[in-house]
Amino acid sequence: MNIQLTRSNQRMHSDLGWLNSWHSFSFGGHHDPERMGFGPLRVVNDDTVQPKGGFGSHPHSDMEIISLVLDGQLEHKDSMGNGRVIQTGDIQYMSAGSGVVHSEFNPSEDTPVHFMQIWIQPTAKGLEPRYADQPIIGSKPNEWNLLLSPDGHDDSMAIRQDVTLRSAELTDGSSISHQTEPDRGLWLFVIEGEVSAVEDHLGKGDSVAIEGLTDLTIQHTGDQPARVLLFDVPL
Repeated sequence: MNIQLTRSNQRMHSDLGWLNSWHSFSFGGHHDPERMGFGPLRVVNDDTVQPKGGFGSHPHSDMEIISLVLDGQLEHKDSMGNGRVIQTGDIQYMSAGSGVVHSEFNPSEDTPVHFMQIWIQPTAKGLEPRYADQPIIGSKPNEWNLLLSPDGHDDSMAIRQDVTLRSAELTDGSSISHQTEPDRGLWLFVIEGEVSAVEDHLGKGDSVAIEGLTDLTIQHTGDQPARVLLFDVPL
């Protein structure tokens, strides 16, 4: 089994005033040859954008781009004609494909927006761009909630890659498990709270990349509920 643990304060960091961003993998001007992604998972940014701040129109191609809005609002516009204000608890998906131009802004006058920005390399290049958004379908505490999948089963968002993304809220010392195949990897990120996994204690902003493990158990620790993301990816 191969484990790569990244503590919250070991992430790369960008502070532009209007944007405070923590990068689990190399991004923009931050380059670490040891952290270029995990399988097709290429970017996981923990972003906070100040009121009226945002990313002006810019192009993307051949990337699956997902935003999970944790708190606040995120306004999206793109060259496909989509215009949405994504709310707390929503998931947004844009397959850039052969090329798309988009912008993302915080429309609020006084409230920051906190969201996870995720990039996944698709199975093929030059595909037709597409867009979708939806509320995250809630699940009970201590159960997995499937957010992304290749085929969109169980109300998940369908993406162009053999990747699944699950979230869970853990409470009261409970544990949750996930089984995968030997040729796949698992990447666990703690949004909030504290958990233990693969014999390590993980806190807010910590992540761990795991190869060679087919049965992962995550245990809630600490006094507050914990929220985690788990990617299951081909290697």
